[in-house]
Amino acid sequence: MDINFEYYKVFYYVAKYGNLTKAAAAMRSSQPNITRIMKLLEESLQCRLLVREARGISLTEEGKRLYSHVEIAFNQLQNAQEEISAHASDGTGTIEIGATETALHLFLLDALQEFREIYPKVRMKIHNHTTLEILKSLAGGRLDVAVVTTPFDVSGQFVCDELTEFKEILVGSRQYSMLGSEKQDFDNLKPHPWVGLGTGTVTYEWYRDFFLENHIEIEPDTEAATSDLLIPLILGNMGIGFVPERMALSWLQERKLVRIPLNHEPPLRKICLVSDKGRGISAISAELQKYLKGRREYI
Repeated sequence: MDINFEYYKVFYYVAKYGNLTKAAAAMRSSQPNITRIMKLLEESLQCRLLVREARGISLTEEGKRLYSHVEIAFNQLQNAQEEISAHASDGTGTIEIGATETALHLFLLDALQEFREIYPKVRMKIHNHTTLEILKSLAGGRLDVAVVTTPFDVSGQFVCDELTEFKEILVGSRQYSMLGSEKQDFDNLKPHPWVGLGTGTVTYEWYRDFFLENHIEIEPDTEAATSDLLIPLILGNMGIGFVPERMALSWLQERKLVRIPLNHEPPLRKICLVSDKGRGISAISAELQKYLKGRREYI
């Protein structure tokens, strides 16, 4: 199928703005010309892509499917244009970074601050999602760099480099101080309310398997959407829960949190750099990956 790629560019702007007039203004064209090109694209693809509504334009199911691919291609072309025009070898350009909350706080933020000092002109777009969402975005070509927490399954297209390890501990607010005096079994802890991340996160799966290995089933009574909400919820007496030790350290020192020692502590988890070996990236993105690998640290 031989279709003029300019048609896809027009479709991108129409779908982005949801309005023919705005799309025409963005492309410095006329509305009749935009309408004509969209009609040609629909005829070439033999399907309807747009629906005219009172408030503008909406996409059909075929239009949504096409836009999910065109958006990725258009963003990659824009990034490539930025890299070439700005001479990426001089340390400029844009890097699309995906990171989990834990990876961001325990490793990536410090690394990015140092990297920015070396390359002050670099632009970074940081996307904060769950591990599974980030890997999906990486596979879809929407990210250059992914820094995520284990556990996860790596497909054949991905390369995984371990960057650091971290320890998670069980903590509660001061009202649970009686649990901090000696090592606890999970049977003693099950009656207490628990705080944790919800289903659909690798942390939930991790602890579900850990509890089953210890012959007990524990479900969070309060689910947090992101890991940075865990400590505020625990401080607010919503229950006990596992948090990264380094994130809880200051609260433990101030005695606002109590560590609850266990007879069976959870294993260490890892923060990993994941890259797509089948996709080329810009020079500055490759430089960031190299820098992160050089900052490997272990506790």
